[in-house]
Amino acid sequence: MRAKRISLDTNILIYAIDLDAGRKHQQALNLIDRAAELDCVLTLQALSEFYAVSTRKGLSAHEASLFVRDWQTIFPVACPRTASLTSAIKAVQKHGLAFWNAMLWAVACDAGVHTIFTEDFQHGRELGGVRFINPFGKDDPLKSMLDG
Repeated sequence: MRAKRISLDTNILIYAIDLDAGRKHQQALNLIDRAAELDCVLTLQALSEFYAVSTRKGLSAHEASLFVRDWQTIFPVACPRTASLTSAIKAVQKHGLAFWNAMLWAVACDAGVHTIFTEDFQHGRELGGVRFINPFGKDDPLKSMLDG
């Protein structure tokens, strides 16, 4: 059985390069490695935010661009459409999401994503057919996704 499509939020990508993040660093690396073997897409927004945050935290522009390029090679990239903006605005109004979280969700929905791994949403919450999983809990995040 093929796993359902997943996506990784910016915070997963940031923890993957943050050697000072302790346990979260290793968990993020493991999640990215496993996601590469599954049906995983990254949003253009997550890659853009990664570049902005990582360079602000001290990674050189060249190093950050290499990470982005590598991830673009490994994962398909989901880009926003005009309808994504409309969906995001509605999600802000109806569900009280922060705008950029709503935008990430809307683009993921458009790309057929079933699960977004992030620590920015309530763990286990489902919105519009997309479930949010915090991968930094005690349990294996992919196991919880595949069991649900």
